[in-house]
Amino acid sequence: MSISEFQMFQDQERSNWVRLRTLVTLRWFAALGQAIAAIVAAQLYQLEFHYGLVGLVIASAVLANLLSRYSSPENKRLSEREATLWLFFDLMQLGVLLFLTGGLNNPFALLLLAPVTIAATVLHLRSTVFLGIVAIFLITLISKSHMPLLLVDGSPLALPMLFQFGFWLALVIGVVFLAIYARQVTTEMHAMGEALLATQLALAREQKLTDLGGVIAAAAHELGTPLATIKLVSTELMEELEDHPELLEDADLIRTQADRCRDILHSMGRVGKDDLHLRQAPLETVVREAAEPHLSRGKMVTFEIAPEQGATQTQPVINRRPEIIHGLRNLIQNAVDFSQSEVWIEMTWSDSAISIRISDDGSGFPQSVIGRIGDPYVRRRRLAEDGYRRPGYEGMGLGLFIAKTLLERSGAQLTFANSRRHGHASWTGQATGGAIVEVVWPRDKVASDTKGDAPALGQNVPIMPWP
Repeated sequence: MSISEFQMFQDQERSNWVRLRTLVTLRWFAALGQAIAAIVAAQLYQLEFHYGLVGLVIASAVLANLLSRYSSPENKRLSEREATLWLFFDLMQLGVLLFLTGGLNNPFALLLLAPVTIAATVLHLRSTVFLGIVAIFLITLISKSHMPLLLVDGSPLALPMLFQFGFWLALVIGVVFLAIYARQVTTEMHAMGEALLATQLALAREQKLTDLGGVIAAAAHELGTPLATIKLVSTELMEELEDHPELLEDADLIRTQADRCRDILHSMGRVGKDDLHLRQAPLETVVREAAEPHLSRGKMVTFEIAPEQGATQTQPVINRRPEIIHGLRNLIQNAVDFSQSEVWIEMTWSDSAISIRISDDGSGFPQSVIGRIGDPYVRRRRLAEDGYRRPGYEGMGLGLFIAKTLLERSGAQLTFANSRRHGHASWTGQATGGAIVEVVWPRDKVASDTKGDAPALGQNVPIMPWP
């Protein structure tokens, strides 16, 4: 699955999140608890209520479980509509049971929170709101109208009115609060899971491109000698066939096609190579490779490279890893997309760290989300401008999240800020001159020349054919 396909999948309606077996199991526990509570209330505390009606309501939950067991496989995953109906049934069953057993005078009214909380974790907002409204309606209804629990002397068991009002208010607040809390936590968990999956897909794609480049490089290396031989022989034939124009044309065609094969292999081989000599490369080479797809997009990309004061003048050689290249490429793409005309990529190093600073002359990061940049699915306030600069862009922050995750995986630390390069600032004094992303690695995490001498590379490993 590609990243674009994954993003299309995210936009589709989520369904089949909960198994039928899960709700059936919870309902078995609920029915058992209801039966035990009714028996204890009747036998131990000698409370009087409509035993037959209560038994029928509890039996309805048992019957629903039996019907669902024989009508559908237990491992069936419920659709949005089916899960909503099952939770609605649970709410109504519990509401009727509480109506028959004292309403809010029954402390088990607290269980009305359970179906709404489950809905908030597995269903969409509209279903959660519907079940929340049903729960609040039932709580209000049984607080006003219910069949009383009677003590042994026939007097009703009832809480003071103030306590009943407080219990009603607590349940209503509990429905709203628990639903919002559960939904917020679940939404963040799903967003993070989906974003991490997208990151894995991006890294897998970059790794495949690197592997493909290795296969192409091997093919170019193996075919280089025979193509050179063909070109040499065809050139000699052209010299000998000057008196035979019809054959001279064929010899020239052979040489031309040999040159064409060489050019094709050369262009394909630019994707990447698996040669051990290219598993490490100078810092500038790796950064330019990451930036290459965005150098011809109408914006000026300026590279600046210099050691920090006191550091060696020799440019560090770093590991050419797919996550580093893809992460830097995402950051550079973001800078090019939102710049006015120019992007600066500054590379510096010391004896202990390697730093890459990517900045642009655009409007900078929105102040409303600058503290959350790098989190997945961060919606931005400046949607009109973003859509103009990058058509179809919704400002979800997934690209920056992927870049941040991949680069942090390689040992880097990222910071996001706005620049004062052009002297712009908001009314609060915050810089708004352009976006700045700084990536800093400890040198020993990515550099292969930390001690000044690189180990022997060894022999190239043969590239195995793909299955």
